[in-house]
Amino acid sequence: MAERKKILLRLDPAVHDAIAKWAADDLRSINAQIEYALRLALDQAGRNPKGKSSEE
Repeated sequence: MAERKKILLRLDPAVHDAIAKWAADDLRSINAQIEYALRLALDQAGRNPKGKSSEE
């Protein structure tokens, strides 16, 4: 597996809280939830990386 990229992400506290609650509801870490949400957005935009689906 390729090395994961690291980024600094600044979030509005309300957005962070909403993502944290969503992550807890889905039993994911906040990091995994952000990646999941980004993959959903990529799917909707028809821009899946290398044909991968957010369902993987």
